[in-house]
Amino acid sequence: MPDILKRQLQQDRVARQAVEIKVENEQALRPQGDEKEMVDTLIRYVSESFKAQISSEGVTPEMQADIEDKVRKEAELLTDNFETQKRIIRITLSSITGLGPVEPFMQDPQVEDIVVQRYDNIVIVKKGKKQSTQAEFTDEEHLVTVINRIIQRVGRSINLHTPKVDARLPDGSRVNATIRPISPDGATLTIRKFPEKGFSGEDYLRFGSINDLMLQFLVQCVKGKANLIVGGGTGTGKTSLLNMLSVFIPDDELIITIEDSCELRLKQKNVRRLEARITSGDATAVTIQELVKNSLRMMVDRIIVGEVRDGTIVDLFSAMSTGHEGSMSTIHCNNPLNMVNSRIPTLYSQYRDGSFSPEGQAIQIAEALDLIVHIKRFKSGLRAVTHITAVEGVDERNPARVKLVDIFRYDETRQCFNATGYIPVKLLERVAENGVNINQSIFEKSKKGADS
Repeated sequence: MPDILKRQLQQDRVARQAVEIKVENEQALRPQGDEKEMVDTLIRYVSESFKAQISSEGVTPEMQADIEDKVRKEAELLTDNFETQKRIIRITLSSITGLGPVEPFMQDPQVEDIVVQRYDNIVIVKKGKKQSTQAEFTDEEHLVTVINRIIQRVGRSINLHTPKVDARLPDGSRVNATIRPISPDGATLTIRKFPEKGFSGEDYLRFGSINDLMLQFLVQCVKGKANLIVGGGTGTGKTSLLNMLSVFIPDDELIITIEDSCELRLKQKNVRRLEARITSGDATAVTIQELVKNSLRMMVDRIIVGEVRDGTIVDLFSAMSTGHEGSMSTIHCNNPLNMVNSRIPTLYSQYRDGSFSPEGQAIQIAEALDLIVHIKRFKSGLRAVTHITAVEGVDERNPARVKLVDIFRYDETRQCFNATGYIPVKLLERVAENGVNINQSIFEKSKKGADS
């Protein structure tokens, strides 16, 4: 072969490889120019060819290979432009068997949330910060098709009779979808991705979410069976923090986790997971509250509830006070004071099996809880533990309120963590009874900006 021809073939290969890399790296992959018409043609033709098989068998690995082969052959007939071929092949395959324009975000481990506000408006949360994207579905029908593909994997569907769906994917990611008429501007899709692995205490230190003294203290409290609740707003990382703390539960204890959808990943050998169930067909609903009550009959040392959002909190606090020390949960709230004096009383009002006076509520909260850990997400994307707060009984001046004292706080202005100097004697006695002694030097008041 003449050298000039060899060089030309080599240049062609390099150019085609460069195009392949370029198209593969296009996160916001969209048809360009007249590519949309080609993509629509390909999707219709290939979908129709495999419609019967997909309906009866789903997309098997063998069928996936056949679909990919069919798409490539048809794309080569539609255009001679190699870059156009690669782009429409990728878009078509992601639309037929994948998740369309959100597929790259699902594969990106740094993306935490995907929010499709409309078919042409997709926002992601990456490293704690919201970002607009250039990605978009071809139209609303395309979005609804992908929504159904996602939820069909877990036996769910969305239609006029059920225009909203909450579901958990096999990898643990949470999905919420709506369609018209309840979302009059068009279908929406929200995906809270499930991380491949949980964060460790070292990760929290590296992120700047906590300091070493605070982490040491929390580890000792978990080992010493302190009852605690992790509070914070939406998307602050409450469940991730709870998961990290649960690592320090001794391996010989019997643990039950109770969640709407299983997200906690406990590594201990004696873990039983319970998951709530919504009404579906002939299957009746099983609530978190029913599961908490049932867990008390299951021989358990600690109960971990993924999140309390209703009267379940009464049953959980009752369990904490009657032999299930070291139990934990999370709750939506603005800060520890808001949690005990506003948010929790609201949940008490939803308890159906009885009523409590404000004083009765305060007594039960004070008897059950030892510690509140509050986490907040800042505009910078930082998620920081802003309060570690001791529950010190009922307020003597107002018996309808719970007395709280901060042990550690985050100073947002100086961007540092500080010990307040307060020594939680009642908590220290509790953990000491369970064989854990905490060195009181850990509570020495911080010098300004010393413990960043």
